[in-house]
Amino acid sequence: MAGIFDLSLQLNGYPLKRARVELGKILDVPDGAYAEFVEKRKKEILDFHLEHNAFYREIASGSDKNDWARLPVMRKQDFQRPLEQRLSDGYSTGSVFVNKTSGSSGNPMTFAKDKFCHAMIWANIQRRFAWYDLDFNSSWQARFYGRSLDSIASKKLQLKDFLSKRYRFDIFDLSDAALEKITAKFARTRFEYINGYTSNFVLLAKYLKKKNLILKAICPTLKVCITTSEMLFEDDRKLIEKHLGIPVANEYGASELEVIAFENPDGDWLVNSETIFVEILDDAGNPVPHGTEGRIVVTSLDNKAHPFIRYDVGDRGILDEISTVKRPILKKLVGRTSDFAILPSGKKPAGMTFYSLTKKIFEDDGNVKEFVIRQTERDLFEIDYASERELTPGEQNRISAIMGDYLEAGLRFRYYRKDALERTSVGKLKQFTCLVKSEDI
Repeated sequence: MAGIFDLSLQLNGYPLKRARVELGKILDVPDGAYAEFVEKRKKEILDFHLEHNAFYREIASGSDKNDWARLPVMRKQDFQRPLEQRLSDGYSTGSVFVNKTSGSSGNPMTFAKDKFCHAMIWANIQRRFAWYDLDFNSSWQARFYGRSLDSIASKKLQLKDFLSKRYRFDIFDLSDAALEKITAKFARTRFEYINGYTSNFVLLAKYLKKKNLILKAICPTLKVCITTSEMLFEDDRKLIEKHLGIPVANEYGASELEVIAFENPDGDWLVNSETIFVEILDDAGNPVPHGTEGRIVVTSLDNKAHPFIRYDVGDRGILDEISTVKRPILKKLVGRTSDFAILPSGKKPAGMTFYSLTKKIFEDDGNVKEFVIRQTERDLFEIDYASERELTPGEQNRISAIMGDYLEAGLRFRYYRKDALERTSVGKLKQFTCLVKSEDI
C-alpha cells in the first residue's frame, strides 16, 4: 500500500508509479550505450518543443537543430513574459505544476513542469535519499527552510509539510535562545534527517560546540544532514559533522529544474544524468574539458510543458576529470556568475574567494558567528557581521590589511555589527553581493 507521501502525489495527478518504471529503464541502460541513449533523449525533447512550443521556436529561430552546440543558451531573462505564452500546445496553467523561483538571485520567475516530468523528479529524488536509508513516507525530516508570510500559502505549506512528514523550524530567529528551543525539539522527536540551508546548520553547530553538545546524542535516530541552496565550505562541513554527529550530504539544484547534483555516501557529488543533461560551457558558449571551470547549462529531458533547453542556471562549476556520460561528478561549485567582485585594477575575483578568506580570519577567535559582504564601489567593501562582541579597531585594521594583501592595495573596508543578519524572503543568506553598476564595470 502506498505511503501518504506517494499517495498525495498520485491523488494530485502525478503518475509516480509510471515514473518509477521509466526511471528504472533509464538506470538499466548500460554505460557503453548511455551516450547514444542521451543523444536520443536530447533530440526527442528538442524536436518536441520545436514542433509544439511557439515560444521556443522563437528563441531557436535561425539555429541548426542538428548542431546541438549551436543551439541558443537560454537565460532567465528569456522567460520574462506571461507563463501562458511559454507553455507548449495542449498544456494550460491548470494542467501542469506551476511554481516560482525565490528571486534571491534576481527577478523571480514563474515556471511550469508537466505532471509526468514532476513525477520523474520525485522518483529520482526518493531514489537518492534512499542512499541514506530515508523514506519520504516514514522518515521524519527536521526542515530548516523559510516559510510564506501569506496566510493561505502558509496553510498550504503546513499541509504539505504534514504529508511529507516534515517539521519546519523558524530560521529567521537563530539566536541562542531560539537554538536552545530547537535543540529541545530534537530531544523530543525521532527525526531521521535534517534538510535546509547551510548557514543555518553552521549556526546550530557553533551553538552546540559552545554548549559542548552533540545533536546525535540528543536525537539518536538522526542519520544525515542534507545541505542545500548555499555554498558549503570544507571547514563548515567538518564543523557540522562534528557537532551534529552525522554525515553531511550536499545537494545542488535549481527550483525551476530539479536536483542537479547530490552527494552519495562515498562522498561523490553525483550529477543527475537520468532526467537532465548538464553541460559546462565557457563564456563564448563552447563546451570545456572536464576539470575546467565554466557556466553550468542544463537541459530538462522530460519537461514537455515548458522548455528548458540549454538553460544557463547562473552558476559556475567544474566536472571531475573522471566523469562519464552516465556518471558525471561535480568536482566543484564555484558560485553564481553574478557573484564576482570588480576591483579598480580590472581584476574580477569570485566573491566566494575572499568570502572564504575572511571567514578563515574571523574564525581565529570564534567571535563572529556569521557575516555577509557587499561591494558598493570598486574600491569599497562593506561587511555586516553578527558577533558576541564588536570588532575592535585593531581587529578591523588587521582584517583589512590581510584582505588588501590578498586582493590588491588601496581597497577600503567598512564593518557593521548587527544583532542578526538580514536574509532573503525565503531565509537564504546572500553571502556576497556586488552592487557596482554594470556601466561602471
